[in-house]
Amino acid sequence: MNELQNFDFEGNEVRTVLINGEPYFVGKDVATAIGYQNTRKAIKDHVKTKYMREERIVTPSGTQTMTVISEPGIYQLAGQSKLPTADPFQDWIYEEVLPSIRKHGAYLTDEKIEEALLNPDTIISLATQLKNEREGRLIAEQQVKEFQPKVSYYDKVLSNDALMTISLIAKDYGMSGAGMNKLLHELGVQYRQGGTWLLYAKYQRTGWTHSETKMVPRKDGTEKAVLNTKWTQKGRLGLYELLKTNGYLPLIEMKDESAV
Repeated sequence: MNELQNFDFEGNEVRTVLINGEPYFVGKDVATAIGYQNTRKAIKDHVKTKYMREERIVTPSGTQTMTVISEPGIYQLAGQSKLPTADPFQDWIYEEVLPSIRKHGAYLTDEKIEEALLNPDTIISLATQLKNEREGRLIAEQQVKEFQPKVSYYDKVLSNDALMTISLIAKDYGMSGAGMNKLLHELGVQYRQGGTWLLYAKYQRTGWTHSETKMVPRKDGTEKAVLNTKWTQKGRLGLYELLKTNGYLPLIEMKDESAV
């Protein structure tokens, strides 16, 4: 069983616990402190599974099973939020809570200090733990740097639920619609049939596009059926992931990188 240590952020209780020497935070407390209304959904949507776990924890009212998240999980949960408390909360965790937990340079209780004085192997173990903590911090900080640009583009996309032409998506990347169509063909996303670009079978059931048949007047007064294809916001995000994997970033992220 693990016992909780309590902190206070602007009147919100944030409970922490050490699990195998690593600090974890009660997920509900973190989400509430950031300002999420639906805490369970926020954790599920924004925190990767590897950064959360269910843990049996001793509380004043008895032993309870709680969802707890690690330090990188906090950065993910706060990084996805536009709420005004998100940034101050991250600063508070980084500048006050973690240093308080690590005030001895490692996770040392009074009992652990006494053990270290009596057993040299304990000192070696703590030194190794501290090294791992520092490496973990560097990894977590890098993840935040990589994650933030993605959040800004995701926010831009998710704030708009309209269908889009390929030309509008192409503008995100500083490209023309024709250039983007050609690139997507080279990447195996679509092929041209007549005057229409169609998705290859691999992408046909992804929900990336929405097609409509429109009747277009001919010069002779008759009409012809023309397939009009537009991209959904899901498709826009799908292209974002695909293009990023192949080295193409939207202009908004290129600006962020140049400013680093």
